[in-house]
Amino acid sequence: MTRTAEKINVLVREDSSMTDALEAVREAADENGGEIQWGDVNDDLSSGQWGRLIEKGVLVDGDEGFEIADREAYDEALDGDADEISVPDVDIDDEESKWSQWDKMAAVGSVLLMIGYWFDSVRGTVGGTIDLVVGPLDTFLPFYAVILSVALLTGLYSTLLQANLMNPEIIGKYQERMKAMQEKQKDVRERKQEAEERDASEAEIERLEDELEEVREEQMEAMAENLGMFKEQFRPMVWIMLFTIPLFLWMYWKILDGGVSDAELQMIMPIAGDVSLDQGLVGPMWAWIVWYFVCSMGFTQLLRKSLNIDMTPS
Repeated sequence: MTRTAEKINVLVREDSSMTDALEAVREAADENGGEIQWGDVNDDLSSGQWGRLIEKGVLVDGDEGFEIADREAYDEALDGDADEISVPDVDIDDEESKWSQWDKMAAVGSVLLMIGYWFDSVRGTVGGTIDLVVGPLDTFLPFYAVILSVALLTGLYSTLLQANLMNPEIIGKYQERMKAMQEKQKDVRERKQEAEERDASEAEIERLEDELEEVREEQMEAMAENLGMFKEQFRPMVWIMLFTIPLFLWMYWKILDGGVSDAELQMIMPIAGDVSLDQGLVGPMWAWIVWYFVCSMGFTQLLRKSLNIDMTPS
């Protein structure tokens, strides 16, 4: 919206009769080749309205009288093409973002597996089972390289799961609506503040307060509907957790139960230098967890670039 259109909208909000005055000015401008004088419109608008148009810069000096500052923006504002900020409707099929029975089972399985972080028996059972598959890798590689391999694997299936189970277009629609609602609320607040600064009538300020309250109610309703966006974002996460937690429990089990020798626990980590994987590195976080996250994040970014996968909401 151009500056001229904003000024016209403010004038109309301040005085609803300005719409007829603006229309009269446009008709007079068309009849007189673009320039207007007070005598051309004094029967259709008051001197106060005429002065407001000049004061606001809607009318500017011409060769012999006044002319409209920005005719295109003037027409857009007057014809309603530059109306207040509108909130787009989010046309989304609920079935499209609905979790399947398998998704719900994956979520339950992930929660059950998390118990292994607190109970040794569960951790031992899961770790021993995963060791049947990953154990041979640990036989041929030092443990820091095993962690790196696990990070590569988790980065690969995490990227593929997000690409196939999450729809960035749906998330983008939700975000677009929330952004529009925030802009609308900001617009109403600014208009209310402007009205208070120019000592507008109580009726106008009360109308703006009611409008602001309506926008807030719309936001609350939209936040409830945005549950679909969170479900869409969290859907691939339950599958990632289902496959990643067992691998984490296996590494946890190997280190806690002495399955890794002291020599293998030693490594030279970038920036940190010589560290032991079973010691705290970042606060209470063990060095092997930090090493895993560093490798996983790096591999994930490389895989997304190489596979040309963009998860940015569109």
